[in-house]
Amino acid sequence: MTGMTTPARRPWQFSLRSTLTCMLGLCAVLAVHLSRLAEEIVLWCSAQFGFMRLSDEFSTGSSIMPQKRNPDAAELVRAKLGRILGAFTGLAVVMKGLPLAYSKDMQEDKEGLFDAADNLALALGAMTGMVKDMKPDPKRMKAAANIGFATATDLADWLVQHLDIPFREAHHVVGRLVKMAETKGCDLSGLSLAEMQSVETRLTRAVFRVLTLDYSVASRRSLGGTAPANVRRAIAAARERFL
Repeated sequence: MTGMTTPARRPWQFSLRSTLTCMLGLCAVLAVHLSRLAEEIVLWCSAQFGFMRLSDEFSTGSSIMPQKRNPDAAELVRAKLGRILGAFTGLAVVMKGLPLAYSKDMQEDKEGLFDAADNLALALGAMTGMVKDMKPDPKRMKAAANIGFATATDLADWLVQHLDIPFREAHHVVGRLVKMAETKGCDLSGLSLAEMQSVETRLTRAVFRVLTLDYSVASRRSLGGTAPANVRRAIAAARERFL
């Protein structure tokens, strides 16, 4: 318009808006992780899994099924965090067509950022409470971990290490043993040595030591593995870092 001048771009304005955009982006990333954990809690607390239980402080009874407990806090956290992703997506759409300087369009960052910060604080508080409140069912979890021929990979690794069989061949051997166990209606450890030797003659009774869940867990000793010593170190490192 005639007589109007374009205001000078101030570096601090661009820097501030970039910082706010980054903050909203970080909120979105954290929201994704929290939402995924909330989804795990919802699944873990279901009757089909039964791995965890939440107290009445974080769950409510069903409106129609007297026996059912709904993990309301986890479901609400999962839903609330969608607003944060929406706010970041909205701001990204605003920013995508702007030049690398301040424009009035950027004032749209406030509403989304403030709403995201409020909902993230609420979600973090609720998640902290739920994690402290959750009561695991170790027996149910261990039983589930052993479903689906969980030790098949351990058996293949054993064939490679002790019988010097290439992994590709070991993979086929174990696949045939799994099919045999499925037909018989048992786990791999339910096969007799004679049945196993009908597939691979060099197998010995020592193989049965590999076909236990405890062995499978304890054998993963590399970084990030499931061996109890590894888990204890990871817990200690997390406590030192975050507490």
